[in-house]
Amino acid sequence: MASGVNLNRGATRIFMAMKFSALRQYVRIVLISLAGSALTTYFSCPGCASDFSRYVWVTLFSATLWISLWIGNGAITNALSRKVSWVAYPLKRFGLGVVASIVYTVSVTLLITLAWERWLHFTFGNYFSNVVLPSLIITTIVSLFLHSRSFLLNWREMAVNAERLQRTSVQAQYATLRSQVNPHFLFNSLNALTNLVHQDPDKAVKFIKQLADVYRYVLDTRDKELVSVEEEMRFLESYLFLQQIRFGDKLQWTVDRSGARGQVAPLALQMLIENAIKHNVIAEEQPLRIRVFAANNHWVVENNLQRKKVVLEEASGMGLDNIRKRYGFLTSVPMRVEEAYGLFRVSIPFID
Repeated sequence: MASGVNLNRGATRIFMAMKFSALRQYVRIVLISLAGSALTTYFSCPGCASDFSRYVWVTLFSATLWISLWIGNGAITNALSRKVSWVAYPLKRFGLGVVASIVYTVSVTLLITLAWERWLHFTFGNYFSNVVLPSLIITTIVSLFLHSRSFLLNWREMAVNAERLQRTSVQAQYATLRSQVNPHFLFNSLNALTNLVHQDPDKAVKFIKQLADVYRYVLDTRDKELVSVEEEMRFLESYLFLQQIRFGDKLQWTVDRSGARGQVAPLALQMLIENAIKHNVIAEEQPLRIRVFAANNHWVVENNLQRKKVVLEEASGMGLDNIRKRYGFLTSVPMRVEEAYGLFRVSIPFID
């Protein structure tokens, strides 16, 4: 019960804050309109200097016109911006804004003028030169300001969204780095190295060199969106060598570079191999076979499917979904994931 009361109080505070903010904005519009009207009346109405009553009425009329046009054109601008995007249709949005502002201005000006003449017996003389024309000039200036402001706000929002997408891409790259350099991989590599030092010192030296190459590549590519196929293949073979030492004949792999071209997102193929190793049984009676090859303008990573019932290593959150999102930034060609005839296959497109 107390939770419901607190929720209602919070909603009430938010509602009151919004009402206060809107009220403060309207008060600001009224004050600025009064000040602007008083100033323009002083300079544009020669007879008002000697007739204070007329000066007050002309100022009030001008302020009424200013307030109506300001609030009305602002509402039109906001409504059009919601319906027609500045980014997608800039010329259409601008044209509709100008036409709507002119139609609204002329209509409201004539209505307010007729109301003042009929009920307050105020005489304006020539409608067009004394009322409509000055209002159109003022409205044109105000409309240009409002439409420019709306365009700049939409442009800023688009720039913020672009920056957010770029930040997401950078975060994905750093997350990939963290996924590669993780305690599980380091522990497994050092454990394999410890056993190898006693069994085969020469192979241990090669293991250390390959391990250094793997981590050097990770560090060198952490800020890159794309790398050449040759670089990625050299890294991939170093990584697979380390896994081969760890699993022996239980892990079988082939890398076919024929038909490959273009560039690739760094560590993408490695992540697919790591995903296969992490989620499949690897045993002497059930060896895991991994193929990396090029086909139909895609890199393909394929493995025989023998899923583990329980994945012992914690998920890094950087699996297929991460690769799909990263490639979504780089190309319009989608990544493909297929599972059929006991095989699991992921295809990522070439990037020229």
